[in-house]
Formats: sequence, structure tokens, C-alpha cells
Amino acid sequence: MATVRKIIHTDTAPAAIGPYSQAVVVDRTMYISGQLGLDTASGQLVPGGVQAQAKQALTNMGEILKAAGCGYENVVKTTVLLADMNDFNNVNEVYKQFFSSNYPARAAYQVAALPRGGLVEIEAVAVVGPITNAS
Repeated sequence: MATVRKIIHTDTAPAAIGPYSQAVVVDRTMYISGQLGLDTASGQLVPGGVQAQAKQALTNMGEILKAAGCGYENVVKTTVLLADMNDFNNVNEVYKQFFSSNYPARAAYQVAALPRGGLVEIEAVAVVGPITNAS
């Protein structure tokens, strides 16, 4: 039996800025492309620094999750890419507004540069459908 792959796209999140999809679902696993702090309407980075960009990136991710019938509670893994590791705590302050319990696994890296001069980019892996948390 063939594995089913579904491309997720929503106009309520920024369009891909290259040859990739906003997200791809394979069976029940969704791979969400890295989200920058781009304003959906203008396509530009939001002003206000790393916290504003992190908030917008996670808001954009939420729109993609919603397009697949999911929410932040479906996210099981994130990767946070930072232009400056000194922004780690500032990004955490925003991150915990979106993920407040049963935190996803995560990695965070400082990178040499991000597209469009972004300060933070966040990608995720989510599980589509109902999730029950074991104690």
C-alpha cells in the first residue's frame, strides 16, 4: 500500500519563499517548514526585534497547524534557529506563551544567517489527529 503524502497550504500564513511547501503530511506526521517572523500581508519581517519575530513565526505556524486540523498541542518536536544565541531566553519567553504544558522536544541552534535577515526561524513536527497524553 502506498504512503499518502498531502501538501498543506494556507493563505493565512506567509507563502513559501522558495521551492518548498508550508507543510507536508505523511500518514499522521506533519513536517512544518521553518517559519520566520513574516507578516502575511506584507511579506516583510515584523518590526520589534527577536521577540516580535518569534511571536509572528509561531502565529504563522499556528495557521499552518489549523489548516491541517491541528493545534499547538499536536506539535511533538521543534527546532529553533537563532541568528544570535544570546536571544535564547527572549525567544523562550515568547515560546512558552504558545507551548505551556506537555512541551514538545526541541533543539536550538545559532546559525550564521537566516533568510531575509530574520533573527529567529522555527520549524516543527506534529502528529495529526487526536493525542492522549500518558502520565
